[in-house]
Amino acid sequence: MKNRPKILTIAGFDPSGGAGILADIKTIEANKCLGFAVCTANTIQNENEFVSPNWITEKEVFAQLEVLMKIHTFDYVKIGLISSFEFLRKINSKLITQIPSLKIIWDPILSASAGFDFKHDLSELKTVLKDVYMITPNWNEIKQLSDKTDAIETATYLAQYTNVYFKGGHHPTTKGKDYLFFDGKVNVFNPKKKVNYEKHGSGCVFSSALTSNLAKKYPVVKACLRSKSYMYKFLNSTPTLLGTHK
Repeated sequence: MKNRPKILTIAGFDPSGGAGILADIKTIEANKCLGFAVCTANTIQNENEFVSPNWITEKEVFAQLEVLMKIHTFDYVKIGLISSFEFLRKINSKLITQIPSLKIIWDPILSASAGFDFKHDLSELKTVLKDVYMITPNWNEIKQLSDKTDAIETATYLAQYTNVYFKGGHHPTTKGKDYLFFDGKVNVFNPKKKVNYEKHGSGCVFSSALTSNLAKKYPVVKACLRSKSYMYKFLNSTPTLLGTHK
């Protein structure tokens, strides 16, 4: 592809490279798109242990965003680790105001696979979702996005406000069974290949792959299937928690 679609990721910096903006950029580039990044936090972690997030101030995050958007236009933005829903609402508002046609893919990172929970005020959630094109929670995260106890019920509830790709890596009975709530319909993607290894940052990688395939103008269902296929290769790429991108 001669002119690669430009994709912006807004997320945290993970020194291990398995998650956050490093993983996002690796994935975006491997999927033949051009990656740009705004950093929201310098995290202290490796692929096994999460110590703490060192949040970058809102002023500095917006400064990074503004200097990029002076000369670059993005059709798709992927958002990951954010300090609060209120701050996410501000970011969404700025992006949509400047580029009304822009589509935001939000991967709601509410806990770190290396061990850490992020607390957010659910009262801000509906306002956040109105500017988001799609969210990509996993089985554990989706339960934290409402007061409902059933994950599918929560996904159905969230689908009233935005499109939902519900990742099934933590599915309690069928690992890898995903659900897409899009345009009033529910598509179920059953696992078709064996996954031999777990990976740190797999949620970041999937959402970045999905953003890339959407930016390449694939229809939504096909973009989801291509991204799921990419994930099989990534998850099976190494026997360690850190995967490789091809």
